[in-house]
Amino acid sequence: MDAQHPNAPTPATSRTPDEDHPHEQPLAGVVHDNVRHTESFTVVGNHLVQHEELSLLAIGLSCYIQSVRQGTSVDIKTLAARFPEGPTRIAAGLRELEKHGYLQRTCTRTSTGRIVTRTVSRNRPGHSGGGARETASRPSARRAAQEKPPPRKRLPAVPQPSHPAPALLQAAVDVLTGLRRRDPRLLLSATDAEHLAPGVAAWLEREVSPTAVRHALTENLPLEPLIRPAAFLAHRLTAQLPPPPPFRPPAPPVPEPRHPFQTCDGCDRPFRAPVPGRCRDCRTDHPEDA
Repeated sequence: MDAQHPNAPTPATSRTPDEDHPHEQPLAGVVHDNVRHTESFTVVGNHLVQHEELSLLAIGLSCYIQSVRQGTSVDIKTLAARFPEGPTRIAAGLRELEKHGYLQRTCTRTSTGRIVTRTVSRNRPGHSGGGARETASRPSARRAAQEKPPPRKRLPAVPQPSHPAPALLQAAVDVLTGLRRRDPRLLLSATDAEHLAPGVAAWLEREVSPTAVRHALTENLPLEPLIRPAAFLAHRLTAQLPPPPPFRPPAPPVPEPRHPFQTCDGCDRPFRAPVPGRCRDCRTDHPEDA
């Protein structure tokens, strides 16, 4: 009699094709063979194309309206001429879109008295992207951007003196204003001169003469036009900054000379003086002999 083995593994069951190949194309239903669009495409939400209450005609009309450029006519007459559906069916489809918030049509009167229909298409009802306001304000915003000058780039930083005395900064400004005599392209505004003055003062503080500073800033100038002379000078002031002067210890104080001893003519007391005469006490007692 054969022995039973209750712990023996159960035989493996066969898997379904879907379990063996989960990414394999289904045998029935739609199969998507999609190519990624890189141009001329419109993004449409599934809430529209899979809407449970809209008719297929209304869904198609909304997709078409969302794909056209702004300003394109989408009235009943134009759509009826574009598609095989008649005006009655197209009008019904537009009413469906209005009912569910995908379309808004209002009648407005122009300045000439003509009544026109203004159509606003919404690709997601209940959410506003401000497209109508943006379209109305875009020309004025573009004009404002064109009229407003672009912001000017800040000048590079320049070296700073350790002791920015007013006289030193004024001497630096005099050096900068004189550069235009060397080259007219180095004409600076008052703001640029104020920005560059500390850099020139740092040179003057390092015992560089004003003439040497002018020579360093104006030698070997490029032949092409200087678009921003202040930025060019700021670069030279920083890149060619000379080292500080060598340290010179202060000179020791000169000792006072020691005069030779003299014998006082009044009291015979010895005292130091450059020439013979009376000592200090005798000069005090006899001021007429001082």
